Amino acid sequence: MDTEAFWRVLDAAKDGDRPPSIAIANHLSALPAGEILAFEYHFSRLRDAVYRWDVWAAAYLIGGGCSDDRFSDFTAGLVALGREWYEQIAALPDALAGHPAVRAAAAIGDQDVIFDEDFNFVSSKAYERLTGDTDAFWEAWETYTAAHTTSADGSGDMGESFDFDDAQQMRRRLPRLAALYLGSEPDRLA
Repeated sequence: MDTEAFWRVLDAAKDGDRPPSIAIANHLSALPAGEILAFEYHFSRLRDAVYRWDVWAAAYLIGGGCSDDRFSDFTAGLVALGREWYEQIAALPDALAGHPAVRAAAAIGDQDVIFDEDFNFVSSKAYERLTGDTDAFWEAWETYTAAHTTSADGSGDMGESFDFDDAQQMRRRLPRLAALYLGSEPDRLA
């Protein structure tokens, strides 16, 4: 499975009636074990690619703050949005201000939109369904990553760090999201 195949699997498994984490886990559990591991590999690489300060700042605005764990949930949620939105946000995190769910959440003060903890575990859940073994995924994943990891993996540049509590910087770096979440009060983070 390559990145193109990853996105095809994600698109094919989307089910408007179920949360992405359930729909994808159901779809993956029908695939061979190696395909589930390959899906996880590409999922991890896509999450790593958006592990940057500018994306974290977007998560901080949307979530009213953002810890390490919450940022992991946010990057998982970005992938779960699908290729089109993921690529827009990877190129320009402020593009999230145009996502309908983000706009609706900002209007009602929902700080959980995009954050998708369950999506972090779709591969392990699918693997468990396939094998019946709760630990099999992690053992197989360790072997898989040892065979597929290169020296370039995990060495991404997070970009320039900045103060997420500085409303002026947030407005300058993420103007559309700041307009949604900071409103007209320059010192308030929603």
